[in-house]
Amino acid sequence: MTASQIDHFYAYSSDVKDALLKIRTALDKPERTLIGLTGGPGSGKSTLANHLISHFSAPLAEQVTCLSMDGFHLSKAQLLVLPNAEEALARRGAPWTFDSAAFVERVIRIQQGYLHEEILWPSFDHALGDPIEDDLKIKKEVKVVLVEGLYLLHQQDGWQASQSLFNEHWFLDIPLNVAIERLAQRHMNAWGFSHEQAMQRINQSDGLNAELVARYRNQADWLIKV
Repeated sequence: MTASQIDHFYAYSSDVKDALLKIRTALDKPERTLIGLTGGPGSGKSTLANHLISHFSAPLAEQVTCLSMDGFHLSKAQLLVLPNAEEALARRGAPWTFDSAAFVERVIRIQQGYLHEEILWPSFDHALGDPIEDDLKIKKEVKVVLVEGLYLLHQQDGWQASQSLFNEHWFLDIPLNVAIERLAQRHMNAWGFSHEQAMQRINQSDGLNAELVARYRNQADWLIKV
């Protein structure tokens, strides 16, 4: 869907309206609020997060920001020196192919830095296929931080240390088959794959990750259905 079609679609979602209300309520609090938005690959986490943030105009827009977990991917160079380098490259995107310790450390700083410290955050360059360290800045005045990612509710590989750092966990509850088909279409558009080639790639990595993420949906504070 185009950006305008997405906006039109979300405009009729009661859960999207409730999410906006929750953010507005958090803006009235005296402290910083951290919200984790979890969902499987292809569920639309980035799209939803950007849609929510875009609804706030100045001066409120300066107090709300959205961050992605993707900047904490291990770089290709880091993966190549792992004992299981071939598997790590093939399974890139699995929970153990991220630097979860660095993620936890940075979230702690965001949690504690309101009105005290500007925090830098890594982005991920999809063209290069690698993270860009310290590419984004969270200003100390930002009151609501929405972090989207696959493994914010994951209970292994170091991710379990991050769960309690968030005030709320939202889970984008999209049927697995719908998310997988979205991924297939994304691969077909990006790389010119046939549907069969896209599904083969998904079954080797993203599909496994999607099944893993789905196991933790009941640990979220709120299931968002759109």
